[in-house]
Amino acid sequence: MKERLTFPSDGEQGLEISCNFAGVKYDEQMENQSITKIQVRPLQIEDYGQLAQSFRRVYSDGSDVFWTHEQIETLLRIFPEGQVVTVADDKIIGCALSIIVDYDLVKGDHTYAKVTGNETFSTHNPKGNILYGIEVFIHPDYRGLRLARRMYEYRKELCEKLNLKAIMFGGRIPNYHKYADKMRPKEYIEQVRKREIYDPVLTFQLSNDFHVRKVMTNYLPNDEESKHYACLLQWDNIYYQPETSETLPAKTTVRVGLVQWQMRGYRTIDDLFEQIEFFVDAVSGYKSDFILFPEYFNAPLMAEFNNLSESQAIRGLAGYTDEIRDRFLQLAISYNINIITGSMPLQRDGNLYNVGFLCRRDGSYEMYEKIHVTPDETKSWGLSGGSMLKTFDTDCAKIGVLICYDVEFPELSRIMADQGMQILFVPYLTDTQNAYSRVRVCAQARAIENECFVVIAGSVGNLPRVHNMDIQYAQSGVFTPCDFAFPTDGRRAEATPNTEMILVSDVDLDLLSELHTYGGVRNLKDRRRDLYEVRFKR
Repeated sequence: MKERLTFPSDGEQGLEISCNFAGVKYDEQMENQSITKIQVRPLQIEDYGQLAQSFRRVYSDGSDVFWTHEQIETLLRIFPEGQVVTVADDKIIGCALSIIVDYDLVKGDHTYAKVTGNETFSTHNPKGNILYGIEVFIHPDYRGLRLARRMYEYRKELCEKLNLKAIMFGGRIPNYHKYADKMRPKEYIEQVRKREIYDPVLTFQLSNDFHVRKVMTNYLPNDEESKHYACLLQWDNIYYQPETSETLPAKTTVRVGLVQWQMRGYRTIDDLFEQIEFFVDAVSGYKSDFILFPEYFNAPLMAEFNNLSESQAIRGLAGYTDEIRDRFLQLAISYNINIITGSMPLQRDGNLYNVGFLCRRDGSYEMYEKIHVTPDETKSWGLSGGSMLKTFDTDCAKIGVLICYDVEFPELSRIMADQGMQILFVPYLTDTQNAYSRVRVCAQARAIENECFVVIAGSVGNLPRVHNMDIQYAQSGVFTPCDFAFPTDGRRAEATPNTEMILVSDVDLDLLSELHTYGGVRNLKDRRRDLYEVRFKR
């Protein structure tokens, strides 16, 4: 992969980006931008005007190279699905280009010029078996959001869809010049693999499941930093089937992560989000699709208002809600994970509600409300029940969210099941074991009667300096229907009771489809609709 871009700033020449994954060296260091929506989509020729401003590359010998309109037009003509862009709020901020070649062309020593046909792409072979990356970049103004990783994930999915053997490219080792007088490239690569040495390209690629196939010489011209060496990097498609050209069916396994949150004192919202980001980082590290936080996880911030009455203190806490939502949204984008934010108080039209947010990893969000507030929430805080009930579409499943007490009302989840809900998330807060048992038992019942997965997460510990939030009890878990394809007791995974931890579990949506048709019992299908119905009046 050429990957030696320069990003000009306001028309001036920029600094050479010495990396295979152009922007990785910067991507992990850049300041977060305020983004409301982000997506990876196919490149179109109409995008060239924006791309031309960032495509320019400047090398150490002063030569100046950029992709021409004709080159982009050629790539889109011969292999449109291999060219994608990253778009943030309608602004193109990144791009990935690739071709298909035959393995024999790239299995040994080769140069960038050879593999690209001197950038004419005459080497592209639709019947080849290797997806070869020729360019990736992220604009330097969008640092620290891990956006380039999404384009790598796109390439992996494309590789699987097209039934290609592997993804390959030539990757630079830009920090090698610092060690060239001490070790050979093979030793340098081994030290990077052991994390003894950091290389802005190779370190990233190894952590992204690529492996070094061999060391090549003279892959790129004018590459003094790498001492004219490059690594032939490869990611293997484990689903590759050499005897058939049929594409594989879409994967339907969804990975969910739960945070069993420890209540502890936080002096500021920054302190709170330091802990939140730790959990988001940890769960996203397992490539989870969702992370679920508990109900009122932000209650420690109420200590600031302890001099007020309980009803005024909770309204003081509500003042943080908009900022908390916005920070969660940036984490969803940065860590490429859908976040269900638990719940928090919200003031609206003179009333106080218990709400939460689904923050999607594409930058969009939606709100959900607690419909049934508990007697204590009404007595101590003056909360009102919400009136909105809906399911949410995401990039991997249709989900519903019910906050704590709401899961004890079976009508709500039944309405969601009729809307196609596959996973029900339940953030909760319970002080005693008997209160927790109500939530857990009802959650298991909802999984059985609605033939869906139910995921619950609560808080543990105590808050001695926050009124009405003294103690908490929780055992978070993932529950399933009870049938042959599922655990016999309907418990997919459970956390250790009253211990701060994360729980990560996979759920297979295909099993739900089979259950709806072939299950030992079929709760949804066998309902006597001729006798009764459940409907939402509003």
